Amino acid sequence: MDIYVGNLSYSTTDEDLQRLFETYGKVLSARVIVDRSSGRSKGFGFVEMEDREEAENAIKETNGTEFMGRAIRVNESQPKPKTDGQRGGERRNRW
Repeated sequence: MDIYVGNLSYSTTDEDLQRLFETYGKVLSARVIVDRSSGRSKGFGFVEMEDREEAENAIKETNGTEFMGRAIRVNESQPKPKTDGQRGGERRNRW
């Protein structure tokens, strides 16, 4: 199950996110999203957990709690909305 984690501290690393969620079960991946041009965190990330029940418990237990000085928002990740005739998540080069 994919989990969205918002309102992260800009100093949060992938490892910090993984440590937080592995308390609740097996984490397959954890990544903080960074701006391509600056390399700085965008303040949100995604965690993938193997077991849905563990993931749902992690969401329930962490949503609204303080993590690294910020009250984080945690919920099940939603697919990226389709725009401009693109399929969800597809990138197009614009030359």
